[in-house]
Amino acid sequence: SMIKTTIIAHASMLIQSNETTILTDPVWFDYLWEDINVLCPSINLDLKKIPAIDVLNISHRHQDHFDVRTLAYLAKNDSPLKPDALILSPNDEIVLDVLKELNYKNITIVDDFKPITVKDITLTPTPSLNEGDYFPEHGLIVNDGNVVVWNQVDTVVSPEIISHINKLYGRLDFSHSRFLPLLEGNFTHHKTVAVPFYEYSSFLKVAGALKPKFIVPGSAAFRYRDELEFLNRYSFPITPEQFLADLADFCPEIKTSTFNPGDIAYITKDGVRIDRQSSEFVSVREDDSHKIIFKPVMEVTPIVSKAINVDSSSNEFQLIEDYIMGEYLESLSSSDKLDGWRHWQTTYQLEVFDSSGSSKTWNIDFKEKRLQVRKNNRGKINLYEGIAAFDLLKLIKGTTSWDNVGISGNYRTFSNIYRVGTGTFEFFPLDRPFPLPLLQIFPNNQEMDRKKYMKDVLRWKERA
Repeated sequence: SMIKTTIIAHASMLIQSNETTILTDPVWFDYLWEDINVLCPSINLDLKKIPAIDVLNISHRHQDHFDVRTLAYLAKNDSPLKPDALILSPNDEIVLDVLKELNYKNITIVDDFKPITVKDITLTPTPSLNEGDYFPEHGLIVNDGNVVVWNQVDTVVSPEIISHINKLYGRLDFSHSRFLPLLEGNFTHHKTVAVPFYEYSSFLKVAGALKPKFIVPGSAAFRYRDELEFLNRYSFPITPEQFLADLADFCPEIKTSTFNPGDIAYITKDGVRIDRQSSEFVSVREDDSHKIIFKPVMEVTPIVSKAINVDSSSNEFQLIEDYIMGEYLESLSSSDKLDGWRHWQTTYQLEVFDSSGSSKTWNIDFKEKRLQVRKNNRGKINLYEGIAAFDLLKLIKGTTSWDNVGISGNYRTFSNIYRVGTGTFEFFPLDRPFPLPLLQIFPNNQEMDRKKYMKDVLRWKERA
């Protein structure tokens, strides 16, 4: 028996047994993730030649795994997805709502380690302990009774999970493993852009504890596009090649290989053969991965807003000014974070940039009994938020999400929060996020997430 896997793009894999074809996390078009990213390497994909798909598996809600545009395409009548295909979804109401809006049927909600049998294969979802998100996520084990393949996706696993996988299946034949600690948003939030060594070393330790016979690096095959290219220097601290070299030193008995779109792995009990660029339906168009280079000390593009067409009677800055002097000030004055901002003697500046790159600032000193917005700053700023006018207006109107604003470089923040008393000096713990006014007033919550996905559903459902 043999299992064949083809990487299509990023985390999207086609896994084929003798009788069954499984597709995971399809993201097939540029642009992705709020139009901020492009696939890297770029691909040629012949949609008409993709084999008929029996099972569609969605691992979790992040937009580089759960792409509404691709899902809208697959829901069409003449797509490669069979009409009676089984759809596997995490127990996530937004994912389930989007699938229903796109008219998907035959949906099964997966559960940790609860096997699902389809024709000649058993599919076993593996749990994730990711603490960064409040929604569930799963890896996937595919077993044809002989060969065992694990797609780790972005899952975070513990020694207990690893030993349970080993107990179920012995030594895995093939693993699509995590290799990249992403630093998305760290630049924006003025967090460290050093390699997160604990997280990175955990990927090597997971591989060493699991000891599959063969590993290829998984996911993370995208980059920032066009005017956001400067973020490619800040977000991707490890390359697939670097991971494989480190893995060779860390655990020499595991065989490894790079694995690019259009490469096919033929996996048997006796070993793995990888045929480069042999797929009939996908290939690397251009290996542009040199555009991703980690150099977090290079020049940074200033914030420049997109031009906005507001009706001629009032310009964008007047709308923003009215909002800040009125509703924003009122919301901050009644926020449950007010006492905290006061306690830490916070002096806050909001700076808004227009399409020429010039800006206006508004300042609030939270020590004042009655909050006021001032045009000029009186000394130190210890809490700062800078944002493009276009993005602030969309937050005010409720038509964007922090997924877009927060990782596109159009919003930037820093804080240096401390307070001085007679003979005392205390500072806010560096490892805890200090509450940011814009994030308090426009919370990054389930409702914002739902709106974002439903907007995409409307955008792509008709066009698909």
